[in-house]
Amino acid sequence: MTDSIERPAAPASSASERVGESLTSGWSWQPYAIVFISSACIMILELTAGRIVAPYVGVSLYTWTSIIGIVLAGISLGNYIGGRLADRAGSLRLLGLLFLLSGLASFGVLAADLIGTRLPAGWPVILQIMALVGVLFLAPSLVLGTISPVVAKLAVRDLAKTGTTVGKIYAAGTVGSIVGTFATGFVLIAWFGTTTIVWGVALALIGMALLLFWPRRWPAAAAAALLLVFGLGSAQAAGWLDSRCTLETNYFCIKVREDQRDGQPVRVLVLDRLVHSYSSLEDPTHLVYGYEQLYAQLVRYRAEAGGDLRALFVGGGGYTFPRYMEALYPDSAIDVIEIDPGVTQVAHDLLGLAADTRIRSFNEDARLFLEREPDQRYDLIMGDAFNDFSVPYHLTTHEFNQRVRAWLDEGGLYLVNIIDGPSGDFLRAYVHTLRESFDHVYLAPTQTTWRSSPRNTFVVITSDTPLDMPRLAGSAASGAALAIEQLLLSDEQLDAFLAEGRAVTLTDRFAPVDQMLAPAFRNQTPAKASSPSAAPAPAATSPAPNRPAVSQ
Repeated sequence: MTDSIERPAAPASSASERVGESLTSGWSWQPYAIVFISSACIMILELTAGRIVAPYVGVSLYTWTSIIGIVLAGISLGNYIGGRLADRAGSLRLLGLLFLLSGLASFGVLAADLIGTRLPAGWPVILQIMALVGVLFLAPSLVLGTISPVVAKLAVRDLAKTGTTVGKIYAAGTVGSIVGTFATGFVLIAWFGTTTIVWGVALALIGMALLLFWPRRWPAAAAAALLLVFGLGSAQAAGWLDSRCTLETNYFCIKVREDQRDGQPVRVLVLDRLVHSYSSLEDPTHLVYGYEQLYAQLVRYRAEAGGDLRALFVGGGGYTFPRYMEALYPDSAIDVIEIDPGVTQVAHDLLGLAADTRIRSFNEDARLFLEREPDQRYDLIMGDAFNDFSVPYHLTTHEFNQRVRAWLDEGGLYLVNIIDGPSGDFLRAYVHTLRESFDHVYLAPTQTTWRSSPRNTFVVITSDTPLDMPRLAGSAASGAALAIEQLLLSDEQLDAFLAEGRAVTLTDRFAPVDQMLAPAFRNQTPAKASSPSAAPAPAATSPAPNRPAVSQ
């Protein structure tokens, strides 16, 4: 009788090993493709978020801080939850479920209009931004964040190569994020618009779920592609892909609507959430905004010096004032630097800018334009690029002012309109910075109640020669609603205003514009100044409206 010898049984494959084989067999690149797609979708949604929330809360440092922070919070929480799920129930079925949930959560982004128009008006703006971004983007970011840990768990088949496998997965995810970022910023938004992008991401994620649920690979891939095409086609036919924008560009959601101002029909240009200009198609000399009327008086003042005017606009908007100058000063040379070619196109198509206009447009950043050596000098350089509290900080600095001065002719005027609150932190720093480049700086509020109003429009005038006040008073139009000589602060008033706070010089290395605008951004109104020397100028009659800061 022979002794029976017990042989140790071969170790049973763990659940993760068995699933890992099904995840990598045949398609060895499958784990990397999965994390590539999920990471690309996260970045597509994150980049798109800026355009989606802009019509409701604008675009500022606070907007992008909220978007990046909330998306990262969602990814981090998703990574943690995904790791726990991977250890407890890692499987292809779980991955398919996560993709399905992420697709459904992405559809929730389409509720932006429903939520954005119902934000509590009493909340501080920063809290409104956080709430809107959190409701729309936390859930899809969280669910998409769970995918990479599950894929890593399922893809590791050899513990000796754990580092290599996980490293490849993270690398694939990073490449997906890069591709998603570049594709969205350079191509997708301009080509398709945010609504179509969100639909495409949601349907692509649901298609991935179908691939993981269906064991037959190529039929599943064909079904997923069919789902994407059919879903987008059906949504297009139903009008669900229609944008709220007249034109959506990489810079703005551009909207144009009809309105009545001063008894005249006008077309209103809205960039993101803010009214930017009113344009009369019948009468290009009709100016609605108070700062435009002040600009008109200053243009007349400069024209009285003789010679044909040469004017440069930093920011085109609705081309309202360039059209005004073209109509009243037909021999003038007018150049406009407008960074968004879509804005220029809308001005041609809908806002009365003629196809054969003599106005020359340069669709580039004003800073880059003025960095060149001047090939001509301008009598007037007019800034109109500061849109509410969305201020391109690189156009506020000492270095930029020096470039403006290089392009300005002797005796020329540099005019800028800006918005700030009664605390005036940004306005104070901006005027102080201009004084370091120009010998003469003047400030004109467009309303006499600027010390008590939560936000105001100001016109800043700079030159290398002092203004001739009697001649300036004589340049006011008959019956004008605003007269700049009545609104200009005296030198003593301006000095007193600047002395109310710390003198900050804005430079390319230090320009905390968003932080300086924060009190006005939050609608905080400090007590009215009591210093007699800082009192406002006498009231003008029937002031015209300033640029509003209201959602549209």
